[in-house]
Amino acid sequence: MTSSPGALFALGLFAALWFFAGLWAVGRGIAMQRRSAFVAAQTERLASLVDASPYLPVVVRADWRIEAGERLGRWLGLEGGVRNFDELAGADCGLDRAGLDTLRQAILGAQRGARPFTLSLRPQASGRTIVVHGAPAPQAVGGPGCVLLWLSDATEGQQALADMRRERDEALGAFEALSGLIEAAPFPMWFRDTELRLALVNDAYVRAVEAASADAVIDGGIELCEPVAGIGAIEAAEAARAAGSAQMRTIPVTIEGERRMMRVVDVPLAPQDGAPIGVAGYAIDVQELESERGAHRRFADAQRELLDRLSAAVAQFGPDQGLLFANQPFRRLFEVEAEEVAEGKPFARLLDAWRDRGRTPEVRDYPQWREARVGWFALPYASEEEWLLRDGTHLRVVAQPTPDGGLLLIAEDRTEQVQLAGARDTLLRVRTATFDNLFEAVAVFAPDGRLHLWNQRFRRLWVVDEGALAAHPRVDALMAGLADRLAKPNQASLMQEVIRAATLERTQRGGQIRFADGRHFDFAAIPLPDGNALLIMLDITDSRKIEVALRERNEALEAADKVKTAFLSRMSYELRTPLTSIGGFGEMLRAGYAGKLSEPQSQYVEAIMDSVGVLSRQIDNVLDLAQGEAGTLAIERVAVDVRTLLAEALDDARSFAEAEGIELVGDLAETIGTIGGDASRLARLVAGLVDNAIRYTAPARRHGGRVLLHAWGDAKGVEIIVSDNGPGMPDAVAAVTEGQQTATTSGGIGLALARQLVAAHGGSMEVVSERGQGTMVRILLPRAE
Repeated sequence: MTSSPGALFALGLFAALWFFAGLWAVGRGIAMQRRSAFVAAQTERLASLVDASPYLPVVVRADWRIEAGERLGRWLGLEGGVRNFDELAGADCGLDRAGLDTLRQAILGAQRGARPFTLSLRPQASGRTIVVHGAPAPQAVGGPGCVLLWLSDATEGQQALADMRRERDEALGAFEALSGLIEAAPFPMWFRDTELRLALVNDAYVRAVEAASADAVIDGGIELCEPVAGIGAIEAAEAARAAGSAQMRTIPVTIEGERRMMRVVDVPLAPQDGAPIGVAGYAIDVQELESERGAHRRFADAQRELLDRLSAAVAQFGPDQGLLFANQPFRRLFEVEAEEVAEGKPFARLLDAWRDRGRTPEVRDYPQWREARVGWFALPYASEEEWLLRDGTHLRVVAQPTPDGGLLLIAEDRTEQVQLAGARDTLLRVRTATFDNLFEAVAVFAPDGRLHLWNQRFRRLWVVDEGALAAHPRVDALMAGLADRLAKPNQASLMQEVIRAATLERTQRGGQIRFADGRHFDFAAIPLPDGNALLIMLDITDSRKIEVALRERNEALEAADKVKTAFLSRMSYELRTPLTSIGGFGEMLRAGYAGKLSEPQSQYVEAIMDSVGVLSRQIDNVLDLAQGEAGTLAIERVAVDVRTLLAEALDDARSFAEAEGIELVGDLAETIGTIGGDASRLARLVAGLVDNAIRYTAPARRHGGRVLLHAWGDAKGVEIIVSDNGPGMPDAVAAVTEGQQTATTSGGIGLALARQLVAAHGGSMEVVSERGQGTMVRILLPRAE
């Protein structure tokens, strides 16, 4: 088949068109590919910009589907992405129901009224603050009903804003508080502007200058401080501003009409941007402070003067550990020179100097010891030590840190106290040994009734364990436990009462108790000067036995004495009857009733009558003695002329003295007078004493024997003395003194009877006799009333 040229042309034309169409398609594809790559690059760039932006775009479509990046889930604290509006809320993450409903209503308003909105949401778990800006989405972003949300994380911004608000509030509060504080300050305060004029003053300033108000002070420029030494208040403020620091001066100021010392301080305020600054100031009343400072200075001087008078050594060190003061005892004790005090020698160097002088104790490690003592300055409490020096001195050292960082060092020489303490310990040991070896049982009770001390005899006496006594029981508990040792247990309360009286009433009492084993004890509670009471128990068992024996013997002797007295009385009366007969017949013979007697017969009768008289007097003496011992001696009270009685006694004894070769001398004063008494018994008394003196003197003084009867009287009474120069009779005198009734002499009155007769007359008799020197009997008889 052949083709026509037209067909071939058409076919060629179609092929050319197809070729050109293919070329155009290829070029168009290449251009579109390039455009697509450009758009993709732009899209990726825009997506990076969106991701880097602090704002997160979220598209909410009309069907409530959400188009957003992964950041939305992270911001809301959700896991994974969010595709639906309801997924924005969760149980414990995302938005809460209230926040979700608020956002929903805002989106609905934007969809219906095309109104933009702004919300602040706080997700439950993320702790963020998210600000949402919403508006209808552009047509290119979404169709009708779409809303574009821009979310931003405002957490840091909100926190910063809150911090700024809080700082502002705090600053305002501080400013108001500072203003109130300045206004309420009790001392004047003020502020000067850049031109140093008063711009602000408080009430204290107004009162100090006695102005009507603060405005009056500022308007009138009333200054508180007067110029002192050419420097006024404005000049002082200018000097503070020029120096750039606070300036202080103490000047006299008139405050409310009273002149007082004030400490005025001008403080330049901090500059801002190089602008001129103002100056604030205040004034503090230091009048009392200055007065107290002067008083403190005077007190310190007086204290140092007082410390110089103390016996204790005292030194004061400052905060720099330098020596500030040392009193005289301290200087003497530690050999401190005046130069060391003047230069304030450090404490550590003083310790070294004291060590060289032997004024510190000997220690093994001196550097360590020295460092520890230097550490006294830093201690919060006082330290106390005992120092034994090389010379035997004992020191009690007290280191008291002072509030200013210094140190007060006090040293007391206790050498004598230590020696006394040693002596006291020795005395205590001696006392303990003495207590334990006393024959008596001894115990000491304290004022509260507790047993304080006791000896071993006390413990053994009551059969008590040492441990029970060592518990120091009270006296009531102690006696209650010991009552069974007594024959009468109720006597324990008696001892308890005696001890109570000694401790509380400070009275001494005593008594006797008997133990169940038959032993007897005397006890007494004695108050001691220290408030304690001393209980002493003495075993009197043997003395009680002796007392019983003596009592029985005394009763027997009394019975025998009564028998003897009765016998003597009876015998006296029985002897008097035949003696009366003999005397009567003798009188009859002497009278011649039996005829005239020859000379020898007359002499015999006279001898008989003399013997009858002597025997009659002896019988009377024996009878008086018996009555005196029995207490039945009756004395007749009549006026007796003592001088006449004594003269008759001398006359009656003179013949007997001449016969014995004894010189009988009478010295009778004219003023003897009379006394009230029994004349016959007094006559027998004197006659018996003179007769005894002659009888005892004659054998020894056959030549040169002398008996003296001396008597004188005054208004009170009569004194009669019978003395001799015989051999003396001290044994008889001793017997009379001891009350024995054997001191009678043959042919004379016994001294015992003489003493009884004198005592019956209310007088006294004294007998003095020395062997070889004679005897003197002195009698004092009172006047009759």
